[in-house]
Amino acid sequence: MLTRVLLTVLALAFGSSLAVAADETEDSAALAEAKTTVVSIGITDHKVDEKELMKRMLLPTPRFNSPGVAYGWVAHAKKGDRVELHLTLDGESLMHNVNEVTEDDTDVLIQAGKTGVPAGGWPKGQYTAKVTITRDGETVVEQETDPVPFK
Repeated sequence: MLTRVLLTVLALAFGSSLAVAADETEDSAALAEAKTTVVSIGITDHKVDEKELMKRMLLPTPRFNSPGVAYGWVAHAKKGDRVELHLTLDGESLMHNVNEVTEDDTDVLIQAGKTGVPAGGWPKGQYTAKVTITRDGETVVEQETDPVPFK
């Protein structure tokens, strides 16, 4: 309501083109605030939840004989987005998970990995978590962690 009153005052004082420009700027600012973003990404030794990730604490790195779970937390996903997470070993996907977003401006926490220990332990190598967000067939966000060895 206050915005409309302000736009009316601007239109009366400076002409309608300034009011329209102000209205478009406000819409642009709202769209910029809702940019789809990876809030948190990593690999740890347990399933995580948003409450734990909000604490911004350093999570334990998996070991060769512990569970290993990749996670990605995405903010402002749009209806129809495809959020995909891969746990990779030396660049090759070991496990993945996909979430098709059903509502606009949604937060998505996606995880892939093992909550148990693979027989014989995790193979040696460099592990990463990789999140890809696809909208209308185009990649809009892609982020990958630095490689981590499971010692």
